[in-house]
Amino acid sequence: MRLFGRRDKAGVPRGASSQDVTHLEAFAGSRRGVEGFVEPRTATTQTTLVLVAGDGEWTRRRVDGPQAAFALGKRLGLPVYEVAAVGYPARMREWTARRTAEGRLGPE
Repeated sequence: MRLFGRRDKAGVPRGASSQDVTHLEAFAGSRRGVEGFVEPRTATTQTTLVLVAGDGEWTRRRVDGPQAAFALGKRLGLPVYEVAAVGYPARMREWTARRTAEGRLGPE
């Protein structure tokens, strides 16, 4: 019996799904000024892509590696950067701070 159901196998992080890609596509298609930031794989999380809109709103989903993230960005016409090289944009931190001050945590 799995307690939380977050991993397919013990010690193996869940990979990207078609729902993850669909969510990223919908986010990018419904907002202006979207840029992507690839987060590297860690011991507990697969590679993720953070999309940040022009107003700072953001979302994060798993992708099947950095190449998949850059390919998705190219297909959607979005610039994509490695977060380890450029960091997160200030507008993302400001948006999160505003939501925290309003009592709402994280992206929707």
